[in-house]
Amino acid sequence: MDNFIFWWQTLPSRMDPVIFTVGNFPVRWYGMMYIIAFGTVYLLTQYRIKSENLSYSPAFTGDVLTWAIVGVLLGGRLGYLLFYSFPEFIANPLGSIIPFSLAGGSCSFSGIAGMSYHGGAIGVIIAVWLFSKNQKKPFLTTIDLFIVSLPLGYTFGRLGNFINGELYGRVTDAAIGMHFPMAPGNELRHPSQLYEAFFEGIFLFIILWTFRKKAPYPGFLSGLYLFGYGFVRFFIEFYREPDAHLGFIFMQFSMGQLLCLAMIACGIGVMVLCKGPGGKVASSR
Repeated sequence: MDNFIFWWQTLPSRMDPVIFTVGNFPVRWYGMMYIIAFGTVYLLTQYRIKSENLSYSPAFTGDVLTWAIVGVLLGGRLGYLLFYSFPEFIANPLGSIIPFSLAGGSCSFSGIAGMSYHGGAIGVIIAVWLFSKNQKKPFLTTIDLFIVSLPLGYTFGRLGNFINGELYGRVTDAAIGMHFPMAPGNELRHPSQLYEAFFEGIFLFIILWTFRKKAPYPGFLSGLYLFGYGFVRFFIEFYREPDAHLGFIFMQFSMGQLLCLAMIACGIGVMVLCKGPGGKVASSR
């Protein structure tokens, strides 16, 4: 048992975030997890269309996800800059967004340092809305189709964070704690990335998958997702280390928790507004 505890607590230091290198370009697990995440959402959505006899063309899923990928990348980066690194954004708006460095007269890929889930969620919502408007498809029905599979895809994103050793949790004396090399000090910390992968991912996926055929009106599943994610993430934030440059924003609440409270309110609002006044279902366009 002691050997297992030691293996568990020192696991982060033995994980290599790079899968392999092609020339000077490293292929990282974090980027690969994004690919797996979108692939998971694509396959599960295709399964829903076929098994539930939904009237969508074979290319529909890929078209929507193409727009969603752009939304999550732009929204995630902009959200991080606005919510977590606003001074950096003001000081260098263009340079803080594009993943390229022009230093020394040459152009090189510098990577994307910092992504916000909440910003990515807003980006996806806007992207799907624009797609729906462009293709004259019902927005709520379209986003409900994909929202069911989203948490399971999100699970892989958090596993990527875990392999990177980032977004680690707060200090703990519990045996479940781990030593994260990037964390200050050598204390055990909660593997909050794994908590998020399970509760915001697998747990929320099971709930939405169970209700996918029982949704009473368009928008219900999307509202349930917003509420559910905000609810579980709010409590997990008590185990996650706040961003060092922000700390606690209001009382003992982190920026993530304040954004989750807004998300919970939005989820309730979506479910109420989509149902319409007097219990009538609102238009899905």
